[in-house]
Amino acid sequence: MMDQVQQASITTPLSLQQRVTAALCALMLGSFLVFGVGMANSDTLHNAAHDGRHAFAFPCH
Repeated sequence: MMDQVQQASITTPLSLQQRVTAALCALMLGSFLVFGVGMANSDTLHNAAHDGRHAFAFPCH
């Protein structure tokens, strides 16, 4: 029989500044993925993002 191990998790609430920082980082990463990769001159990068962009009705031509 396996011993049960109980783990205590302690969560601390994030401050407003930490949440805003995380949101801005996510926005910058998302913008790079949509615009930077989708509008790239490299055919490989463009084609990798092409189908996903069109699936979300975001034109790239």
